[in-house]
Amino acid sequence: MQNIEVLLEALPFIKEFHGTTMVFKIGGHAMLSDEILEETVRDILLLHYIGIRPVVVHGGGPEITEKMEKLGLKPKFIEGLRVTDKETMEVVEMVLDGKINSKIVSMFIKNGGKAVGLSGKDGLLVVAQKKLMKLKKGSEEIMVDLGFVGETKFVNPKILQILLENGFIPVISPVSADLDGNIYNLNADNVAGEIASALKAKKLVMLTDVPGILRDIGDKNSLISRIKLSELEEMHRGGLLKGGMLPKFDAIAKALQGGVERVHVIDGSRKNAILLELFTREGIGTMVEL
Repeated sequence: MQNIEVLLEALPFIKEFHGTTMVFKIGGHAMLSDEILEETVRDILLLHYIGIRPVVVHGGGPEITEKMEKLGLKPKFIEGLRVTDKETMEVVEMVLDGKINSKIVSMFIKNGGKAVGLSGKDGLLVVAQKKLMKLKKGSEEIMVDLGFVGETKFVNPKILQILLENGFIPVISPVSADLDGNIYNLNADNVAGEIASALKAKKLVMLTDVPGILRDIGDKNSLISRIKLSELEEMHRGGLLKGGMLPKFDAIAKALQGGVERVHVIDGSRKNAILLELFTREGIGTMVEL
């Protein structure tokens, strides 16, 4: 009877979401354990089989850092973004395009799905440009060179639309190129936000390693269940968002302002995290809306 009640609670959500496109950004704990990653893949496949069109964007920061350290390279971050010299860029491509993307595609295949691995370079899906960053130093602003770190110039979703219309699940690495063929490391949160916006997705769901957006970054019990973008912008101006939450804020804002209905930030290490967030009234993480 409990199982039936769960299905009945989920029914209105299944009806609402059927035929819609959703973008899932996989990062954090969901990337560190093959067991958790495979559970996440199965959750996304379930959505696919009830009529939702999922698009997956993945990061891989911890694995890039681990690989760099094995090669004697020291990772460096500014405002949550990885400083990327030529050697680091080679590691980024090796880990994101070679190892992680292939692993996720293989897990979809193993569990009965039809997935296609892509990077932002493929089909000019994400056209990049070099990211210029300004930092405040006292009363003045200084320019910081992040190396081969890019940002999205524009997204061409045509290749994704073709795949989705034919029943394939796109799995996307954020490594992208500019129109001169220069390769850049883009933040996966921002790429997910831009792709969700270009596809006019129903939802962008970001799996991370915290319960959601916290009022107090040091207190996991200060989870915000539901918040307006304007309130989140106030938190940002007040300096309450730090580290890896900064690029997530940018991604959330771009997605919502670009036509995505809602953005969810959830703990990717929780079993069936996606299903609990989407198909229960309470959810488990933070939902952000305009």
